[in-house]
Amino acid sequence: MDSSRGPKQLSFTHHARAKMRFYGFSEQRVKRVLHAPARIEEGIAPETIAMMQVVGTSKHPYEVWVMISEKEGKQNVVSAWRYPGRTKPGEPLPAAVVRELRASL
Repeated sequence: MDSSRGPKQLSFTHHARAKMRFYGFSEQRVKRVLHAPARIEEGIAPETIAMMQVVGTSKHPYEVWVMISEKEGKQNVVSAWRYPGRTKPGEPLPAAVVRELRASL
């Protein structure tokens, strides 16, 4: 089996682990956002991608955001955070980049 075609290795920065502890996110919660994001945008940091899922109730919605960077066949979770309420969509990623991300997950 060709290892380049398999799922990418996922790693977490110390910052991401600290944020996950702060917000009470499990590793599985972060993976769920990466696997089925409601929205994908360019990250604030250079060469990063931010993915979001809407969670909570209709009266108290919030969003779970995960920022990743991809290098050498590895996905590195840079940060994760909770945003209260709903954000307006920003600039979406090009369709080709979104297809490539979905294919790698």
